[in-house]
Amino acid sequence: MDPYASFRSRDFRFLLIGNGLSAFGLQMLSLAVSWDLYVQTRSPIVLGNIGLVQVAPFLFFALAAGHLADHVDRRHILLLTQILLIGSSAILSFGAKSVPLIYACLFLTATARAFQGPARQAMVAHVVPPGALSNAITWNSSAFEIANVSGPALAGLLLASTGSRTVYLVQLCLATVTLICFERLSIRLDNGREIPPGGKSLLEGVRFVRHSKLILPAMSLDMFAVLFGGATALLPIFAIEILHVGARGFGWLRAAPSIGAVSMALLLAHTHPNRKTGRVLLWSVAGFGMATVVFGFSRSYWLSFAALVLTGALDNISVVLRQSLLQMNTPDHLRGRVLAVNNIFISCSNQLGAVESGWTAAWFGPVGSVVGGGLATIAIVVAFAAKSPALRRWRL
Repeated sequence: MDPYASFRSRDFRFLLIGNGLSAFGLQMLSLAVSWDLYVQTRSPIVLGNIGLVQVAPFLFFALAAGHLADHVDRRHILLLTQILLIGSSAILSFGAKSVPLIYACLFLTATARAFQGPARQAMVAHVVPPGALSNAITWNSSAFEIANVSGPALAGLLLASTGSRTVYLVQLCLATVTLICFERLSIRLDNGREIPPGGKSLLEGVRFVRHSKLILPAMSLDMFAVLFGGATALLPIFAIEILHVGARGFGWLRAAPSIGAVSMALLLAHTHPNRKTGRVLLWSVAGFGMATVVFGFSRSYWLSFAALVLTGALDNISVVLRQSLLQMNTPDHLRGRVLAVNNIFISCSNQLGAVESGWTAAWFGPVGSVVGGGLATIAIVVAFAAKSPALRRWRL
């Protein structure tokens, strides 16, 4: 397979650019709001509650979002939700930076992303030939992680030199360019089905995932691992109080996992996949937990940076394998709803993981929170390896 096969599609190029710019801006936004909130309050609980504010819309709306993605033109969903994201960005750019306002804008942003996510992810299968789908998923992951590297790094530089308002303005511009990219998509997806009444169709994605011997364990493994093993929410505390590196160092610490993820994504795009997929998945998640433990104990900036790079590289293996499993084993008429279920799992792991990190840091300190979470991740992998033989034996 040509590693650049998916780039022959004009629509894939526009979708990829839009996804990358959107991720770039949202990473800048995430760094700026966490910095502003911690500087204002010095509270790990306030930092952790960022995750609570952002997970609520996914829990409330994700199933409805997947339902719409399977019955409405997905391109229209992209455009309407992107307009909401622009509105939220404008409020942050020009409003007062109070804690309630930041939380409200994060809730609006998360609501738009909850509806946009299933439609945007399901579009990938329609903008490339079937044989290039795995390649497109890998490049999509690469674009996301490249944005995750450059977004926090640039935001850290801007925070240190000009303040958070500049970060918000740059993110507003990127959200606007993303809207233009989505508008330029030529594909039209009229699914040709009326939205059925009642909740039966709404829950089809849940039933499909529940009865899959591979998809449900893969989703659950990632959810629990990241729920306990994430250290990102506490990075302002480590940057300011433990490593003493300031805003610029904070930006690079936030970028470090994505540097590892980009490197791994590019490697995966240019190599043949290992056939023992289940074992690779389990070992990568266990390695993620071990790298998290190293970061928690480290008092060296460069060792901490290296540990975060390793977490990103290992996590990217899990992301690419899980997305390939979902896209290749889900029929298109269910793809939006199944991807919506996946988004619930991801949001629970990422955002509730931030809540868990904030609260445990308040009780046991940031080091205890991160180290304990990494050890819990390793224990979770051992449990899944023992209890899910289908996942352990999974081969591409």
